[in-house]
Amino acid sequence: MSEKKKTTIVLFSGDYDKAMAAYIIANGAAAYDHEVTIFHTFWGLNALRKENAEPIKKGFLENMFGKMMPKGADKMGLSKMNFAGMGPKMIKKVIKKHNAMTLPQLIEMAQEQDVKLVSCTMTMDLLGLDEKELLDGIEYAGVAAYLGDASEGNVNLFI
Repeated sequence: MSEKKKTTIVLFSGDYDKAMAAYIIANGAAAYDHEVTIFHTFWGLNALRKENAEPIKKGFLENMFGKMMPKGADKMGLSKMNFAGMGPKMIKKVIKKHNAMTLPQLIEMAQEQDVKLVSCTMTMDLLGLDEKELLDGIEYAGVAAYLGDASEGNVNLFI
């Protein structure tokens, strides 16, 4: 019996379309029986934010980051053609028209397929994000943990 293949993805981007690509690849790899890890760092953490998290007392800068960043995957903008928020509305309409999955649905599917969703703890500290603001069922780790997964990976992507 062959050893299980491993796929790792660093999700650095906070763009809806790039995060969607990361989750499509992750779900495809999981369907092909890969162990998959998505390491969310910097703006990629927005994909893991809860839309309606309870307010948390923070310092001024952390509070400003929290207000300026999108709350959740569905609120992320597009990398190109954002057009003051019209682009995401248009792409979501096209997704619905073609019965494709939205980013929040792809994240849910990844969790159902046991894709390991990891939040970068250093970035959480820098941006003032608390575990209570992020989705349930995710893991928290630093770069060393990601490198451990990536060093065994057959496929390693940076998005």
